[in-house]
Amino acid sequence: MHKIERNKLTNQVYDILKEMIANHRFEPGTRINVEQITKELGVSRTPVWEAVGRLKQEGLVIDIPNRGVFMAVLTPQKALDLYAIREVLEGMAARLAAVRIEQKFLAVMEACLEQQQPVVKQQNLKEYSKLDFQFHATVYESCGNTYLQEMLEAIKNKMRPIQISIQVGPVLPRLYEDHVNLLNALRAHDPDKAEKVFREHNQFMIALINKEAEAGRWRQLSIAGNS
Repeated sequence: MHKIERNKLTNQVYDILKEMIANHRFEPGTRINVEQITKELGVSRTPVWEAVGRLKQEGLVIDIPNRGVFMAVLTPQKALDLYAIREVLEGMAARLAAVRIEQKFLAVMEACLEQQQPVVKQQNLKEYSKLDFQFHATVYESCGNTYLQEMLEAIKNKMRPIQISIQVGPVLPRLYEDHVNLLNALRAHDPDKAEKVFREHNQFMIALINKEAEAGRWRQLSIAGNS
């Protein structure tokens, strides 16, 4: 019973840390003060370190001896590798969703786009990132394939430490436009169009990463891998 209770507490701490990461509490490359988190959550060190161990296995954090725990930083090549996989899987998810999507998911996506619109105008990258994650997750859920959904969510989580220095203004409107086009394709139940839009969405980010990396502008500005 004691072990079950400890596992439950570890899961709770893990969920809290994942939420902190999603809310940009820790930026890529920054140190995570484990002792501070232990005090903040009012728990012992054990469940916190066990939760950190899970995050380490997922590639979200790294533990450097004699230095501490840090948010991971993706290299340009690793980011490109993840986007290459995501392009294929998201294209598949969009194709399936175009056939299977229910009205309730379309309504969620419409509401998400309404929230994205002012955020894009404000060029609020962090807030857009949260809404973007929700939009993509809704497509995953609506595709009707739980294995595909699990794989995509795992990839999206691995992309949270991504770093890219970009001019926000020119990029967010384009990403938002892709979302609008995808929603229209799903609403029309057009699998070819839906797959095309989602794959081009990823291709745009691949081209952007290549451009920024070649120009030496790969810095610590997180776009959370959600675009």
